Amino acid sequence: MDGIVEGEWSAFLAEWEVSSSQEAKVLAEMVVAEPERHDWRVVDAALDRLVCSECGGRLSRGPVGCSACALAHGFRYAAIETDRAGVPWGNEHAIRVNVSVVRRPQVTSANELLARRLLLPLLLVGILPGTEAAQRMSALVKRSPPAQRARLIEQAIEEALRREGERSQTGR
Repeated sequence: MDGIVEGEWSAFLAEWEVSSSQEAKVLAEMVVAEPERHDWRVVDAALDRLVCSECGGRLSRGPVGCSACALAHGFRYAAIETDRAGVPWGNEHAIRVNVSVVRRPQVTSANELLARRLLLPLLLVGILPGTEAAQRMSALVKRSPPAQRARLIEQAIEEALRREGERSQTGR
């Protein structure tokens, strides 16, 4: 999952012809200061390279209650979000939100985190479950016994993949 972010950061550094870690830090500070001018992956990568002045962790990933990290996390959503070619509208937003949740596990429930982690591969291949499928998966998370939860969510994802395959074969 971090590869999603790191690949864009590497390309961004190459584009700016950055050759030192100090230059990369300065560039990260610039990106974080104006997130609305950059792709969300570049903003996330820049945040990873900066230290929070309040908690000392990676900026935006600090503990619940760290106001500086909470603020930085909120600003990450000002970044540019461009849908990839060949995927449904909204797929990129779903990836972005899932990546954000998975990268900040301390601010969400274990059930939500599990569902987001398991759903991310589906999103990355360009499948965006509809409202009904998402609600079905959410209900599974809430009502499943902990020991069976992951397997039941995996089955729901496999079902979504199967339906997507059938849909693409019939052209619907």
